[in-house]
Amino acid sequence: MGILGWLIAFVVFLGIEAATFALTTIWFAGGSLVGLILCILGVGRRIQLVAFVIVSFGLLFLTRPLALQYINRRTKKTNVEEIAGKQARITEEVDNEAGTGAAVLNGQTWTVRAAKAGVRIPVGTMVTVNSVEGVKLIVEQSEKN
Repeated sequence: MGILGWLIAFVVFLGIEAATFALTTIWFAGGSLVGLILCILGVGRRIQLVAFVIVSFGLLFLTRPLALQYINRRTKKTNVEEIAGKQARITEEVDNEAGTGAAVLNGQTWTVRAAKAGVRIPVGTMVTVNSVEGVKLIVEQSEKN
């Protein structure tokens, strides 16, 4: 890949990032910039490609979590995200194999599945919500029972 190739890759990665703001291609733009600099310095193509891969994935794995944390710090949780950790009362026995289970949480009835396979949770049991998958609460029996 020559100077023009690295320059095109750099511009394309920046263009995609500018269009999406998804923090997906900015890291590869950084790798392309390093490849471009090495190409200008006359370094071999194999080393350019290796440097591109190392820099791109290094930036991706080392800085993306920090960047996402900084960008998302003002993001408000939705109601669904706030459900995790809440208590609910089972109104229909939870049995993943049979595909049954319901609970009431904040006055609303939810479909429920147990977090652990093979676990059955009887009616009236208090459970803790681990997560929400689609329209189902993923729960485990509370310690308070």
